[in-house]
Amino acid sequence: MLDSRRNILLACALSALAGYVDGIGFLHLGGLFVSFMSGNSTRMGVSLAEGDWQPAAQAFGLIVLFVVGAAIGSLIVRSRSRYCQCWILLVEAALLAAAGLCHVRGFPQAAIAAIVLAMGLENAVFQIEGSGGLGLTYVTGALVKIGQLMAVALTGGPRFGWVPNLLLWAALVTGSVIGAGVYLRINLAAIWFAAAVAFALGAMLAMGARARKD
Repeated sequence: MLDSRRNILLACALSALAGYVDGIGFLHLGGLFVSFMSGNSTRMGVSLAEGDWQPAAQAFGLIVLFVVGAAIGSLIVRSRSRYCQCWILLVEAALLAAAGLCHVRGFPQAAIAAIVLAMGLENAVFQIEGSGGLGLTYVTGALVKIGQLMAVALTGGPRFGWVPNLLLWAALVTGSVIGAGVYLRINLAAIWFAAAVAFALGAMLAMGARARKD
C-alpha cells in the first residue's frame, strides 16, 4: 500500500494527523489514548488486576468506540465508490468538528467519544475490501516492518524498502509533538486544527478522484 509517492504522502499526512490527535487525547485523558488501543488494552488489564474498576471501564469504553469507528469506515469502503477515501476523511472531519463543538458547549466526554470514533474510522482509508488495510493511527506494525525490511535489505533485497515505514513512524511522532504543544496552549480547542486538516485532505482526494474520472 506504500507503493507510490501519492500513497506514502497521504499515509504520512494521516499518521501525523493521528499523532496530533492522540497527543491531545493523551494529555486530556491523563494517560489513556484515543487511537492507540494496545496501550488502552494494557491499561485496562493492569487496572483490572489492581481492582481499579473506573479506569478499566474508561479504557474499555474507548476500545469499543474505536472498534465502532473502524466498522463505520469499513462500511464506507464496502460501498465500492471511487470516492470512498474522500468520504472517510470528510466523515472524520465532521466527527472532529463535532468534538470541537462539544468542547465549546461543555460536553468533554462527548468530544472524546467523537474523537475516538474518528480515529477508528481513519484506519479504513487504505483498506481494500476483504483486507485489514494499513494501520494509520498506530505504528507498532510499521516498526516491525522497518526491522523486517532492513533484514531484507541486508540479504540482497531492496536497499531502502524500509524507508516508507520509517517515515510513517516519524510522521506520527511529529504529529504528537505538535498536538501536545497546541493542547498545552488552548486545551481541547486544538482539535479544530485536526478537523480542518482532515477536511482539506478529503477535499484534495475528491478533486483528484474527479480529475481521474474526467
